[in-house]
Amino acid sequence: MTDRDLGTLLHALTRAVVDAEVPVLRAHGVEMWDYVVLGGLEQGAAPTQSQLAAAVGRDKTRLIPILDRLEARDLLRRTPDPDDRRNRVVALTDTGRSLLADCRAAIRALEEDLFGDAATLRRSLQAEADRLDM
Repeated sequence: MTDRDLGTLLHALTRAVVDAEVPVLRAHGVEMWDYVVLGGLEQGAAPTQSQLAAAVGRDKTRLIPILDRLEARDLLRRTPDPDDRRNRVVALTDTGRSLLADCRAAIRALEEDLFGDAATLRRSLQAEADRLDM
């Protein structure tokens, strides 16, 4: 067995987890970027589409079709910013919040199948991300 560095291991595991999640998300009618955007709105509305793009790591020009698709399914809502009507505030709808919860539950089950005690792994990774202020 090769002694790989942490970056290489995390990259390989990330690819494997994402590849396993794709069919789970598709079963819920969601693409990976849809799920990332919905998750990015879970804690509250994004004041602008540009801020949402930065928060989820997607170029704002590539975010628009995702937002269009999610809004057409009533999973999120874009409303004019009352302070600057050029901006759109983006927020989850109840339907979007419910779908996100369903997807997350299915993904958590998948994670347990892949890793056994995924909750401990998740807590450990979250603690490191918090320590690094990520």
